[in-house]
Amino acid sequence: MTISDLKNKNLLLFEAISGSRAFGLATENSDTDIRGVYYLPKEDFFGLNYIPQISNETNDITYYEIGRFVELLQKNNPNILEILASPEDCIQYRHPLMDLLKTEDFLSKLCKDTFAGYAISQIKKAKGLNKKILNPVDKERKSILDFCCILEGQGSVLLKRWMNEGGLSQENCGLISIDHTKGMYALFYDESGALGYKGVIQNEEANQVSLSSVPKHEKPVAYLFCNLDAYSVYCKDYREYWKWVAERNEDRYNVNQTHGQNYDSKNMMHTIRLLQSCEQIFKTGSLTIRVENRDELLDIKAGNQSYENVMQKAENLIESIEKHYSASSLPEYPDLEKTTKILIKIREKLYGDNDEL
Repeated sequence: MTISDLKNKNLLLFEAISGSRAFGLATENSDTDIRGVYYLPKEDFFGLNYIPQISNETNDITYYEIGRFVELLQKNNPNILEILASPEDCIQYRHPLMDLLKTEDFLSKLCKDTFAGYAISQIKKAKGLNKKILNPVDKERKSILDFCCILEGQGSVLLKRWMNEGGLSQENCGLISIDHTKGMYALFYDESGALGYKGVIQNEEANQVSLSSVPKHEKPVAYLFCNLDAYSVYCKDYREYWKWVAERNEDRYNVNQTHGQNYDSKNMMHTIRLLQSCEQIFKTGSLTIRVENRDELLDIKAGNQSYENVMQKAENLIESIEKHYSASSLPEYPDLEKTTKILIKIREKLYGDNDEL
């Protein structure tokens, strides 16, 4: 089943322009996204060929089977509620049966989790991106040697510096652990290599120091501390940073670099918009997706507002959502029995005797 099949077989129930054009946030470079609803031929729906969703290759055109559409509405999925709330000037086709589905029958306090919850996850992602941009990790990976130091007097000196100043080699070092301590080792040195010490580490990829067998009469030349916790954090940050570099959208990243605000401005614009929608739901009990603050949101998208300012807007909206949520008269969850009966009625009309509505 393809998008062309849906149209050629007159299976469409609803079709609308969505995304930035529906929100009133389109610019000259904006794509045109299409979302819609369809029903399957009777033999497919009652047979073994149920298809819940059909999209084109770029996913900018997507249609949902009517049952899947209602299921997602019952879960207060933001994208699906926004389709149902499409502005009239964006609706390209609406079957009369779609008038049975009303946004107010689905809105519930569950929207706090689906709208605000998703937005908050994006804020955390933005903070992570901000951290990555401001704190790049060198491509050359550090070894555990970089997290070792030698105790000296009332302080310490990095192991690499200590060895360099003393003309020593880490391969000729031998370590033994010190009882009742964490990360502390006695360090021995054998210039000849005859004692078979294993070195501080056996290779650059080692994730812990090496311990050696040291004769009892040998005297330590120093005491070493290895900060394994800091090394573990570094390894995690290194993996995450270079995974992000490998997967990031370079065009989007370069735009963010150009405006210099150290956050994904387009993503944060939609995050603020989503929080505003959530606030509206609990203040008014309704959902209107055409924004009233186009200039402000596009200003965020353009990177004209600081990271701190955008984060403060988000925090203020979250606080407002909490206040209106507590006072809202919306039900805890959508009425599943009522909305499922509506779906059944739609299916009966579609697969029944095709009587007029």
